[in-house]
Formats: sequence, structure tokens, C-alpha cells
Amino acid sequence: MIIADVTFYPIGNGVSAGKTIREAIIKLKESGFNCYPNSMATVIEANTLEQIFSAISNAESFIVSKGFQRVETVIKIDHRLDLENTVERKLKAIREV
Repeated sequence: MIIADVTFYPIGNGVSAGKTIREAIIKLKESGFNCYPNSMATVIEANTLEQIFSAISNAESFIVSKGFQRVETVIKIDHRLDLENTVERKLKAIREV
């Protein structure tokens, strides 16, 4: 499992983008992957990089369709091969500290 952290910064259509980001998160969830929105980003679990990039591309295209003239997208990827990498496993690891 690959874990990605994605943040969208829509620019050029007013000051607030909360509603559009909320709808973009719904688009990410429609990709069929586990999505974990939080206050600063959204974490996605998928099996391949292609799936992650496709889901992010669809969400970004949706943001553009809402009239934003620019979207800055920040992606961090945790592609771990030595064990089954999941958000739940990572959260459990930090709870034990």
C-alpha cells in the first residue's frame, strides 16, 4: 500500500476555497481509495502510484472546473515495501509512544 499526502491551494477565484476543497475531497473518495481529510491536507491510500496520481489529477481538474485560475498541489508519498503500509498501522505506531 502506498500512502500519499496531498494539499491543494486553489488560487484566483476569491478568498475562500473551503467548499471547493470539500467537493474535491469527495472526488478523491469517489476514486475508491481510503481518504483521510484533516485540517492541512488529505491522506490517500492506494496500491499504485498511478492510482494516486489519477485520483489527484481528477480532483485538481475538478478544482479548475470551478473557476480557479491556478492550483498549486503539494504531494508527499510514503512508498514502503518492507511491510504493509497503512494509515492505521502508522497511527497505531505513534499511539504506542
